Amino acid sequence: MKYDFELYLDLQNTLTSKSASDSFSGSDSIPDNEKIESWVRQALITEAQQKKHNHQAVNSEYELTIRIVNKDEMQSLNKSYRHKDKVTNVLSFPYEYFPFDPPAEVQLPLLGDLVICHDIVVEEAHQQNKTVEAHWAHMVVHGVLHLKGYDHIDDDKAQQMEALEIEILKKLTISDPYQ
Repeated sequence: MKYDFELYLDLQNTLTSKSASDSFSGSDSIPDNEKIESWVRQALITEAQQKKHNHQAVNSEYELTIRIVNKDEMQSLNKSYRHKDKVTNVLSFPYEYFPFDPPAEVQLPLLGDLVICHDIVVEEAHQQNKTVEAHWAHMVVHGVLHLKGYDHIDDDKAQQMEALEIEILKKLTISDPYQ
């Protein structure tokens, strides 16, 4: 069964050549928009297939923002919203947890915002002996699943989320990130 939907993706890169660390500032360290969109789409399609299998409703439109930031901005956001004064790789802000009244003309299901720290993703990829692109894909997929309500608070939920991540990444021909 084919899952087709409209995706409105706003990609924001707040990095300047000076804000990215010198050793990781090559143009290949930030994936192009088409790749990022393909990872988001695959995450949403696979998650929708699972929901459909469990007889749950599936949306036909999604809107989300992905913002690429440096360590300082990520640490500030993590401190403000999670009360953790440290840098992290990805933060997810599902719109359902930030209630607001959208303008009447906004009819889309607003999924949320992802904030991804460029330098941390690149550093982790090198530390874990993964390609930078594969780790970017994993962080995008991981973040999208958070926006869809998945989490890793306890072992059962973590296993469910990780299994779905592995399935999505496999469809993208990316190895299991947990191996």
